[in-house]
Amino acid sequence: MEIEKAKAIIEAILFAAGRDVKITEFMTSLELGKQEIISIIENMKNEYQNLDRGIEIIKVNDGYQMCTKKEYYEYLYPIFDKRSKPNLSNAALETLAIIAYNPKITRAEIEAIRGVNSDGTLYKLLEYGLIESAGKLDLPGKPTCYKTTDSFLRTFGYGSIEELPSLPKYKMNENQQIVIDDVDIDGDLTFDQNAQENIDEPMSNNVGVEATFDPNQQKHINN
Repeated sequence: MEIEKAKAIIEAILFAAGRDVKITEFMTSLELGKQEIISIIENMKNEYQNLDRGIEIIKVNDGYQMCTKKEYYEYLYPIFDKRSKPNLSNAALETLAIIAYNPKITRAEIEAIRGVNSDGTLYKLLEYGLIESAGKLDLPGKPTCYKTTDSFLRTFGYGSIEELPSLPKYKMNENQQIVIDDVDIDGDLTFDQNAQENIDEPMSNNVGVEATFDPNQQKHINN
């Protein structure tokens, strides 16, 4: 298959899907190998970035999605979604950070770290689609464990969980208190008490608004 035709087909699939499309789905549709699909899409990503276009392609785990560029969010939101938007509280951000850095963590373990009941916060994060059940542990009571979702990655602008910033290094002082020893952060640690952006619920007709919690307050609207 010619490269330009493959690009056109992939573009049509991404536009029509309104969600992240798995690489395996592209392989089935185009009858091409995994590396060839990835190479073509990565090339398309660069083309969209280099052109003065209002859309881009982002990677979400083992898939890709077409969305509007962050810088145009302010022009799109008033048209597509005029509903009141729920906020993520500091407690929700704190809980979300714990789950992001500790996949398959249980409610009891989260509460042990935070020192407070987290039932309500977990319910809200589940409602917003930022976390999901990762199954049950083979322990007494079969506790449910949690992990972040692809929606979390889109919301915070990560391609995979491995792209999360490194956590600060710490040690215990003579009073058995935690002291930051050295900070080794590859990017902006967005899970902080100043992250007071909004999170959007899914919209109908395959149009979704995703809020990005970053210092530039940039946002995606996914087709």
